[in-house]
Amino acid sequence: MRILITGGVKSGKSRFALKLADEHFKKKLFLATAIPFDDEMKARIARHREERDSSYTTIEEPVYLDRVRGDNIILDDITVWLGNLLHNGIEDEWETILLGFLRNCGQNAIIITNETGWGNIPADPSVRKYNRYLGTANMLLAEHCDEVYACMAGIPLKIKP
Repeated sequence: MRILITGGVKSGKSRFALKLADEHFKKKLFLATAIPFDDEMKARIARHREERDSSYTTIEEPVYLDRVRGDNIILDDITVWLGNLLHNGIEDEWETILLGFLRNCGQNAIIITNETGWGNIPADPSVRKYNRYLGTANMLLAEHCDEVYACMAGIPLKIKP
């Protein structure tokens, strides 16, 4: 089963994803996309590592998700990954990489993303561009996933099927 979890920042998405993974998968592959570029990100990554037990194998891949093969994958997260693509100037490859990941990830995957489209239209053109890419990627993922959840205030709401 493929599951997409979306929501705002600090809405409980990762906690819910780990709960689902622990309930459904014995061995898990955690695919981390964050790059520890400052002290805050280093601390955040360390906190996330502490939340995972020995049943998780962690792979850090900030760009080429399509190179990862396996089953029972928890991908955390699309939002950071897309930012990495933009930072590296290869954002036009997002769809090819994401579809490659979906081909290679096996039948069981939990994919975490953020929902940025519920607010005002940003004044900054680069932020609007990012939101367009993320919104389109989220729609593609929702189409390819069996279940979709939206997390708000730590509460997951099932929105598909």
